[in-house]
Amino acid sequence: MPILFSVVSRGTVVLAKYATCAGNFTEVTEQILSKIPPHDDKLTYSHGNYLFHYIAENKLVYFCITDDKFQRSRAFLYLNEIKRRFKTTFEDTAQTAIPYAMNGEFSRVLSTEMKHYSDSRDLETISRVHGELDELKDIMVKNIEHEHFLCDQTVCHTGSMLNEEDIIP
Repeated sequence: MPILFSVVSRGTVVLAKYATCAGNFTEVTEQILSKIPPHDDKLTYSHGNYLFHYIAENKLVYFCITDDKFQRSRAFLYLNEIKRRFKTTFEDTAQTAIPYAMNGEFSRVLSTEMKHYSDSRDLETISRVHGELDELKDIMVKNIEHEHFLCDQTVCHTGSMLNEEDIIP
């Protein structure tokens, strides 16, 4: 079940796009892009046999169309990768670029990543490992915060004990 179509836009201004098959994706995408609110958001719309996924951030929209069997988590892994790659290359110019300004260079990236995220069987494992790493990171942060709290309390108690011993009757 592949990613069928993908776009990076600034509002309704398409900066780059790629389609894996023929269809009226451009027309549908224009309609959806016009309805995406200007604030940062992440959402999936469903219509018929298709899912429309997007991440909106800093006035840029990372968008893809999949069939209704495609895993939502996989679509957002793809969109996050596209967002990362696009920002790395075009962050400085994206806010003022003309329509399709990045298409020549970035449509190849869209194509490659669409194939990778559509075909890769290892993505479930990668996604699971990323989730486990996030959980581990949260546990480590909590442990460090707890250790700092204990150290602070030990210093306070030691300091107060030293102050009591320093008092000469």
